[in-house]
Parts: sequence; structure tokens; C-alpha cells
Amino acid sequence: MSDVKMAAVSSISISRDNNIMASIAKINEDIKNEQTIYQESEIFSTGFTLFEEIRRSGKLCDVTLKVEDQSFSAHRVVLAATIPYFHAMFLNNMVESKLSEITLQGFESMALEALINYAYSGRIVLNKQNVQSIMVGASFLQLQSVRDACADFLKIHLHPNNALGISLFADRLNCTSLVEESTKYIQQYFHQVSLSDEFLVLSFTDLQELISKDDLYVVSESQVFEAVVRWIKHNVEERLIYLPKLLILVRLPLLSPEYLVDHVAKEDLIRRSHECRDLLDEAKDCHLMPERKHLLESYRFRPRVCTNIVGHIFAVGGLTKYGNSLSTVEVYDPAKGVWRKSEAMTMDRSRVGVAVHQNKLYAFGGYNGVERLATVEVYHPALKTWKIIAPMHCKRSAVGSAALNDYIYVCGGYDGVISLNTVERYCPITDKWQMLRPMNKHRSAGGVVAFDGYIYALGGHDGLSIFDSVERYDPQTGIWTTVKSMLTRRCRLGVSTLNGKLYVCGGYDGSTFLQSVEVYDPVKDTWEYIAPMNMMRSRAALVSNMGKLWAIGGYDGVSNLSAVEVYDPQTNSWSFATPMCAHEGGVGVGVIPNPYC
Repeated sequence: MSDVKMAAVSSISISRDNNIMASIAKINEDIKNEQTIYQESEIFSTGFTLFEEIRRSGKLCDVTLKVEDQSFSAHRVVLAATIPYFHAMFLNNMVESKLSEITLQGFESMALEALINYAYSGRIVLNKQNVQSIMVGASFLQLQSVRDACADFLKIHLHPNNALGISLFADRLNCTSLVEESTKYIQQYFHQVSLSDEFLVLSFTDLQELISKDDLYVVSESQVFEAVVRWIKHNVEERLIYLPKLLILVRLPLLSPEYLVDHVAKEDLIRRSHECRDLLDEAKDCHLMPERKHLLESYRFRPRVCTNIVGHIFAVGGLTKYGNSLSTVEVYDPAKGVWRKSEAMTMDRSRVGVAVHQNKLYAFGGYNGVERLATVEVYHPALKTWKIIAPMHCKRSAVGSAALNDYIYVCGGYDGVISLNTVERYCPITDKWQMLRPMNKHRSAGGVVAFDGYIYALGGHDGLSIFDSVERYDPQTGIWTTVKSMLTRRCRLGVSTLNGKLYVCGGYDGSTFLQSVEVYDPVKDTWEYIAPMNMMRSRAALVSNMGKLWAIGGYDGVSNLSAVEVYDPQTNSWSFATPMCAHEGGVGVGVIPNPYC
């Protein structure tokens, strides 16, 4: 191109540039007080994806991390931006911040690789093989969210065969939430856990701490005794010296005389120890001379109560909205939040007494629409069948019942003529009934519950008066004693225990259907009101499950109720839960732990 043409082109370009600049200047002048922000929403995810590709191709990496015999290249800026440990290392002039190669100790190379990949992708795959190693690494690198994800994974994979190991692992990492969850699991499934290999290799200190707990779930104290014997026999030579210190934590006085004679006394390990024989004799004396019970430490005869147990709630018998008695049984699954029909009883029963003993559900007496009943039947969850067993000595409806140690107690009720003060107890082993000393008052439609080693009878009526009075039966002495009265007189009340306290709800005071709730603290020997239920409920059924109270069914003065509400002691509040699907109130209720349903 000639110089003339070149000059012409240059002149045109300069002129065009001047025109563009002039236009820009004019536009800027027009919008000088306005602005907008453009944000590319994908730039971060796109950028980090490219960072990962760059790292995998080995480009621009400026640090190498070594653990065991493995090396991993990475970018300081990415590690510092995503992992708190490296943020502190690289930005605080630590010695390692200047090194191109850094060696780490204390966790596996597989875990480090997974966590470096997580730093670039925000994604990590957890499974049974890697979760503990990754949790160790995440704890070391201060990746709290990954550590929490590992803990959540372990929580949902707790099993009798691994719960002890997970609990110890969580304790070493100071992971409080996982320690609490695994501890609850071990307490709830103590018997199954005690059959695991992990149980046999527990240290003496850990075993001692475990069996000292009040809130182990056991169907009988015999399961604790047998667990201790199994642990000792796993290494008799080294462990025999620990037997007396462990046996004193087994609540031998709670075992029946038959079991003490036929099993404990015949165990060779017990016969070989003078201290153990003394403990056995003390337990026998509690049965032969119950007045000596006060000489023992109170925990020795205090039943264990697992307040965190997750169970299926069975609603038994009751009434239709027309007042007819039912044989219907339905069960609530807390995990699914639904009620479903279960196997019906062999006969109709309303105002029925219900108790759970050794994971079997018992129905006592009641009213079949024609007469009061003395008949009793038991439900076996494993067999899914009801079976008639030995009848009571007395016909009883509106009867209270409760299981304590080896027996089930039924108290009071109505026989069709009068309110009763008679008491009898059933022995599931022998299928026989025994009449006991009667209560101080005739109590129909009262509340009956096992609490702190006693049988409590609360409220009710004698046909003339409704009571606020409370009395309790001591199985060791066979005596009923009057104790602190409730704040409100109540019949047809609900009663249950939770976290070492006794709760009553609803009922009828002679003029009003009640929604008030009160709680008894045995330490303070006081009753106090707590948050009332959302509904008035007489004939209320109250039961504890999952650390909460469940008020089920009842009658509000107009209608029989299918509604259910739940009390949370942490918030002192009631909330509604799924209503029953097959009942209209007046049910008896019992809870059977999930493993047995």
C-alpha cells in the first residue's frame, strides 16, 4: 500500500476513534449519576471446576502435601480459601507457609486426598470404609461441616455390633453430638450390645461406668448380671478380681428369689468369691426381711428406666363415638408418624387396664358392653397374636395397672356394683395371681404407675367423692402409704413418668373436664402445674416415649377423642401429633421398644 493510502486509512481510524470517544463522553455525561452491577452467578462454580482441572493436570501448583508415602499437589490459595487449617498456616507466617513441600501426620493418605478434592469441588463421598478416617482428617483440618457430615453418617449406621466402638471413637475426637447419640443407643439396646464382640473387650472402667447407669433399657436386671458374667468369662484369669466391684452395680435385690437361687447362687464365679456371696445374701435378705432395705444404698433397688427409648405406642380397646366397646388395637410408629391397625384382642374391652412387661402387652379386665371382666390377655409382638392367660380374682373396669420388676400390679377399678380398693399382682413366669394388701381408699378410674421402686395410685373416685389423694405400695414391705396429694382432684386421669418425675394430666373433677397438667418431684416432694394440654381430656391415656409425654384419646365432655398431643419438657409446651385412625377415645396405652415390634 502506498504512503498516501496508508495516511488516508490512518486519518479515517483516528477520526473514527475521536468520534467514538466523543460519543462515550456524551453518554457518560448523560448517565453520570446512574450505575448498574453485573454479576456472573456461575463464575465461582465454573472457576473452581477449572481450578480442579488445572490441579489434576499439574499446572500452577505451588505446594505439595505429603502423608504416609503419598504426595498431593495443590494451590495454596485454594487450600487457604477452603480449609481453616491451611488458612491459618499460609496467612500467619508459619514456617510451613514458606515451604514448597509439607508433611502432615496423624491421618491416612486416603483421607487427605478426599479432603483436598473436597477443597476444590465441595463434594465428598462417605462410606463405611472411609468415614472414620475422613472424620479424623476433617477434625485435624478443622473442617467442621465435613466432620458433622461424618458424625451424621455414623449416627444412622449405629448397630449393636459397632455402637461401643463408635462411642469411644467419638469421645477421642471430642465430638459431643455423636457421643450423646451413641450413648443413647447403647442404653436403649444394652442387651443386644452386651452380646457383641466389642462388649467383651471393654475395659473394666468403661464397663463399670456403663452398668452403673440408671437409664439402661433391660427387660430384667438379669440381663445386666448375665452381661457381667460373660465379660468376666472372656478372660477369667485377668478379670476375676473385678467381679465384686461389678456385681455391686448389678441391682440384685430387683431379681426374683427364684432367679437368685437358680442362677446367681449356682454361678461358679459367685461361689468362688466371698464378697460376691455377701452381695447375694444381701439381695436374699431384701426379700426375706424387706424392712432391712433401708440399709442398702438406694440405687441397689431402684429400677432402671430408659427415658430415651424409641418405642411403638399401642392403643388398646376403648370406645366408638357411639360408646360401644372395641377389641381394636392400633399402633403408632414414631419414625413414620403414622398409626396402623394391629392385631385385635380376642374380645371387646373399654376402660381396660394396660401394661407392658418384658416387651409383651397385657390387657386387664375392662367392660365388654354387657359386663365387667376378670379376663386377661397378652400380646406377643414377635408372634403377632393375643393369648388368654389366667384371669384376675376380681372383675374390674376403669382399672389401673403397672409393671414393676417381675410382676404386674392391678389396683382398684369398678366391678359393676362398687368401686374397689382390692389389689392383686400377676406373675408372668407362673401365670398366677396373688391378692395383696388393699389400698387405703376405694379407687375407680384412678391412675396407677410404677415409679421409683413403688406402685403409685392417684386420684379416682369411690362412687361418692373424687380424690386428689395419692398413695404408694412398697413391694418390699407390702404396705400402702399416703403421700403428697395432687393439686387438683381428678378421676379418669392420665398418669406417666418421665426423667425421674411423675406427671398427671386431664381427668374430671366432678364439674369440669380438665386440661390441666401437674408434675410431682420426689426430691422436693412437691406438685406443681405445668403447661396445660390443648384440649380437655378425661379418660386420657398418658405415656412416655422418646423423652416426651403423649396424651392419647379421651373425652372432652361432648365427644370421644381420637386426637393425640405431645408434651416436650424442654419447652414446657404441647403440640398435636397424628390422631388415631381406628379409635374414638377411652383407650389403654402401652409402649413396646422398636426392636421387638
